Amino acid sequence: MINTNFKSVLELIKTFSSEQVCIDYLEQMRWSGVVESPFDPESKIYKCSNNRYRCKNTGKYFNVKTGTMFENTKISLQKWFLAIWLLTCGKKGISSIQLAKDIGVTQKTAWFLSHRIRECFGIENNNTLEGDVECDETFIGGKNKNRHANKKAKYSGGRNFPDKVPVMGMLQRGGKMNAFVIDNTGKSNIQPLVRRYIISKNTRLISDEWSGYKGLNKSYRHVVVDHSKKEYVNAKDKTIHTNSIEGCWKILKNSIYGIYNAVSRKHLQRYVNEFLYRFNLRSTPDHTKFVYLLRKSKVRTKYKSLIL
Repeated sequence: MINTNFKSVLELIKTFSSEQVCIDYLEQMRWSGVVESPFDPESKIYKCSNNRYRCKNTGKYFNVKTGTMFENTKISLQKWFLAIWLLTCGKKGISSIQLAKDIGVTQKTAWFLSHRIRECFGIENNNTLEGDVECDETFIGGKNKNRHANKKAKYSGGRNFPDKVPVMGMLQRGGKMNAFVIDNTGKSNIQPLVRRYIISKNTRLISDEWSGYKGLNKSYRHVVVDHSKKEYVNAKDKTIHTNSIEGCWKILKNSIYGIYNAVSRKHLQRYVNEFLYRFNLRSTPDHTKFVYLLRKSKVRTKYKSLIL
């Protein structure tokens, strides 16, 4: 098995020096020497030319890319691996224009490739949280005051967001975070997410005074910091605050506004997933983040689903 304990882009390129090396590495990672059909795991397998295999029971052909984000790609795995490294290990991400230059493809190809990788980042947005968990929402979108007069949104301000997209998040202090794009910040959107990912009744749930969290005290130890009264840290208990998750929102927005400039509502969840992958694995070495994503790459995103 290839030693993937590399610490730089140069070492990555030297390690995966050819397309065949990349294929052999994926085959060993996925099948550990025993090829298995993605169509029928019990079927006998015939090896064909050009790194292809045939499933005896179904008669279908496949290769190591089948059923993964690499399926049917015309881009070399060397470029894929480099793109994965740049997206997983960059502090704030990388734009499709810059990625296109770095790996030698068109901007359109880099954009598609990036979203296929971001779809796999969702593996780190499904964590069970406990202990002290901060909950909060943020709104992604430009400031209304900065828009031209004919583009200003009416009745925009506070929690009125005709021009923005709400994102709800839950952060376990000292641990991981989940975040989801939602339609609005009402109870019907917030509380099902809280109950899905926070299972323990002993969890201390910390939020602001927003009505979307009312009633959760029946299921958790719910404490509130009242932002409407200019309270950001509880005077009696300094551990009651939502400053940690608000700091995370700041990092997310800096990435979106600084690197990507703007993202659409349709694709925002993928950018949130990208942020969460890096944040949740912040203490993990870069090479481990790279290999972890390759192992969990069995998510294929088609181009039509991105543009329609």
